[in-house]
Amino acid sequence: MLAQELYSDYYHLRKKYEDFAENDSKAFPYIQPYINKAKKEKNYEKLVQGYKDAVFYSFFDDQKLKYADSMVWAANLSRDKDLLIIAHIDKGVIYYYNYKKYQLALNEYLEAYQYSKNTTNDYLKYQNLYHIGVVKSYLGYYDEAAELFDKCLVYYREKARSKLHPNEIYNNKKGYLNSLHQLIICYRHSGKYRELDAAIRKGLSEVGNNPEYAQEKAYFLLSKGIEEYTSKQYQQALSDLAQSLPSIRNSRDFARLSVNYFFIGKSYLGLGDSKQSVIYFNRIDSIFNKHQFILPELRENYEILINYSKKHNDQTQQLYYTSQLLKADSIMAKDFSYLSPKIHKDYDTKTLLEEKNKLQKINYLVTVIIILLIIWAIGLIMLFAKKQKKAKEIKQQYILLEEKFVKDNDVVVPNTLEAPNIFLEEKKINLHEKKVEELLRKLKTFENKKGFTQKGLTISKLAAQLGTNSSYLSQVINEHKGGNFNKYLSQLRINYITNLLFEDKKYLKYNIETLARECGIASRQNFSDLFYEINGIRPTDFIKKRMQEIENKNN
Repeated sequence: MLAQELYSDYYHLRKKYEDFAENDSKAFPYIQPYINKAKKEKNYEKLVQGYKDAVFYSFFDDQKLKYADSMVWAANLSRDKDLLIIAHIDKGVIYYYNYKKYQLALNEYLEAYQYSKNTTNDYLKYQNLYHIGVVKSYLGYYDEAAELFDKCLVYYREKARSKLHPNEIYNNKKGYLNSLHQLIICYRHSGKYRELDAAIRKGLSEVGNNPEYAQEKAYFLLSKGIEEYTSKQYQQALSDLAQSLPSIRNSRDFARLSVNYFFIGKSYLGLGDSKQSVIYFNRIDSIFNKHQFILPELRENYEILINYSKKHNDQTQQLYYTSQLLKADSIMAKDFSYLSPKIHKDYDTKTLLEEKNKLQKINYLVTVIIILLIIWAIGLIMLFAKKQKKAKEIKQQYILLEEKFVKDNDVVVPNTLEAPNIFLEEKKINLHEKKVEELLRKLKTFENKKGFTQKGLTISKLAAQLGTNSSYLSQVINEHKGGNFNKYLSQLRINYITNLLFEDKKYLKYNIETLARECGIASRQNFSDLFYEINGIRPTDFIKKRMQEIENKNN
C-alpha cells in the first residue's frame, strides 16, 4: 500500500511537467520537488528518473552533462545494473549528440555494455548496441556498424508492432527509425545504392506525415536530397534539402545541419551558382568554429572554398581556409584509428603546407600568424612539460604510498604526526598511568571498530563515548598519538579509505563525494585536501594510477 502511495506521489509530480517540450527549462520548478522527494526517501530508481528528466529539459549542454553525471551517481548508489546501463548510455548520448566527443561517448557505451551482458532488459541491450554502431560508423567501420543496425532494426520492428503501452511502442518506433537512418548512412558510404534507395523510401513511408516523427522524416529527406544530388537532380535535391532543414535546425543536431548545408551548396554549384553555394559553405565554417567538429565527408567544403578564393585572387581568405582545413584534419585525426583515403584525396598535408608557405611570402598578415603559431606551440610545449613533470611526481608519490600499504595491510594508526609542543608540557594535566592505559585500550577498540567513520565526530562526542572528558582525551591523544585530535582523526580516516582503494577495486568506481562520506568526511574539498596532505597525492590522481596498475596486471 505504501509503495503504491509513493508511486502515486511520483506519478502526479511528473504529470506536472511531462508535457513540456524538450530543452524547455520552465519544467525545472516541477522537476526539483521530484528529485528532492527521491533524495529524501533514498529511492534511487526515481532519483535516476528525476535526473534523466533534468537532462531532457535542460537548455544548456553543460547542464545536461551535469545532470547526466548525477544520474550515474544515483545509479551507482542503487547498485541496480539496469539503472547503471541507462545512466551510462544517457551520458554517452550527451557526449555524442551535444558535444560530438566520440571517444568519451564510446567510453560510456562500453561501460554500459559491461553491465548489459547479464541484463534481461533487451530494450537496453539494443539501445546500447545502436549507440556503439553510431561510433563505429563515424570511425569508418561501415560494414560492422551496418550489422549492428540490422540487429536493432529486427528487434525494434517487432517491438513496435507488439501489444505494448503506447509510450513503449513510440520509443521502439523511434529506435526503429533511427536505426534505419543510420543504416542509410552506412549504405551511402559503402556505395550500396540499391539498398540505400529502398531504405530511404521505406523510411519516408514509415513516418508519413506524423508530427511525432518530424525529426526522423527530416533525416530521411536529407538522405533523399543527397541521393538526388548524386544523380544530378539538383533542383529536386534543393527542394528536399530545404524541406528537411527546419526540423534538423530545431533539433540542434549541428553535425547533420552541416551535411545539409554542404549538399545545398553542392547543388547550387551543380546549377552553376557559385556565389550562392559559397554562402552555405561558409555556414559550415561557422559551425566548425563554434563546435570545433566536422564530419570527414565535409572536408571537401574547405577544398572548394580554397579553390574559390584562388579563383578570385583573395589570398587572405585562401590562407584562412587553408588553416581551417589543417585544423579540421588535426581534429579528425584525434578520433580516428586510421584515416580514410578520402580524407586526403585532393589535398594532402604536404601540399597544403607548401601552399601556405607561398602565401606567407606574399601576405604580411601571414607573418603575424606564424608568430602567433610559434607562441602557441611554445605554450603547448611548456604546458606539456608541466604536465609531464606533474605526472612524474604523481607516479613517484603513488609508488611511495603503495610501498607503505604493502608493508602494513591494516589501517595505520597515526603515530608519525608532528611531535607535541614541548612548551605545552607544563600546562598538561597529570593523568594516572592506569587511566592512560585504559584510554589507550578504548582508543584501540575505537580504531578497530572504525568508529572514526562517524560523521560529525568531535572530541567531546568521542570523550563521552569513551567515558572520559575532553581534556583527558586530548592530552592522551597529543602524547601518545603524535598530534592533536583533528590530525589523529584525519589520518585514521584517510588511511582507512586509502586502504580500501588499494584492496577493493569497487571503491575505485565511486566518486569523490561518496568516498568522503564512506570515511566520515562531509566535504568533498576537505576530503581532497586531507588526502593530499597525508598521502602527497590528490584522490583523483591516485584512483587513476591505481586503475592503470590493475589494468596493466590484467593484461
